[in-house]
Amino acid sequence: MEFNNESGKLTPRLRLGRRVRRLREGRGLSIRQLSEQVGGYSHSYLGRVELGDQLPSEALVNSLDTFFDADGVLADLLEMAHDSSIPDYGRVVVSKEVEAERIQVFTSSLIPGLLQTEEYARELFRTSLPGASEGRVNDLVAVRMRRKGIFDRAEPLLYWAIIDEAALKRPMKGAKLMSRQLNHLLKAAERFHSTIQVLPFSEGAHPMLGGCLTLLTLRDGGMMAFVESFKTGETVELPKRVIELTQCFDVARSLALPEDKSLNLIRRYLREYEDEDDS
Repeated sequence: MEFNNESGKLTPRLRLGRRVRRLREGRGLSIRQLSEQVGGYSHSYLGRVELGDQLPSEALVNSLDTFFDADGVLADLLEMAHDSSIPDYGRVVVSKEVEAERIQVFTSSLIPGLLQTEEYARELFRTSLPGASEGRVNDLVAVRMRRKGIFDRAEPLLYWAIIDEAALKRPMKGAKLMSRQLNHLLKAAERFHSTIQVLPFSEGAHPMLGGCLTLLTLRDGGMMAFVESFKTGETVELPKRVIELTQCFDVARSLALPEDKSLNLIRRYLREYEDEDDS
């Protein structure tokens, strides 16, 4: 049974699964019967949720909350489970994303998290967290996909991503996965308020080799930064340091290809992956 290392208490994911099971048993329903009552979600999926092996989707939780008249308790537990899946060093910046008017991101070897497909994110977590359970990987993927909701809000978010060419060149598992990921990048670039640039190999060294930077501009005009490297991260709010990091981003932006040439480079890599997949 999975517990939080520090306190020995049940994790939010297990608490959510237990609550679903108790609500179901309180109605005298089998898992198959519950599946029929809440829109046909498979009984195996519901079983994994009850065991804490997988977090439910928001749609499933909303259906369960309504069916059991649970007054949003399950949705609250799901939010807690999502929050607990985020590393401590990243929680502040993730919580502030929903308040941001603009997000600027530089990544040196990976596609930015908010632009990743579910398949790409899943393979990334499996590779970077050896030994992690499938439930843990599922939790992390669910959180990453949920964060994309900021693109759907009524007031559009300004999003600017600079991606080192290495992220395009490095195949994640295989050509088919990368083809879908690069197609997703191109579609993301079609958003009126999104800009994607590539910093090419030809520019050589730059100020952020080996790291990733996120800059958030908040509704009150304030800014904060998040610097991340191998399994570590730091939230920066001190104005002087934020200005220094903003300068690093500006240098990377000056070295990056213009947007149209960046998208053409992405298309070139896409064709290479498609050709490799067809061979």
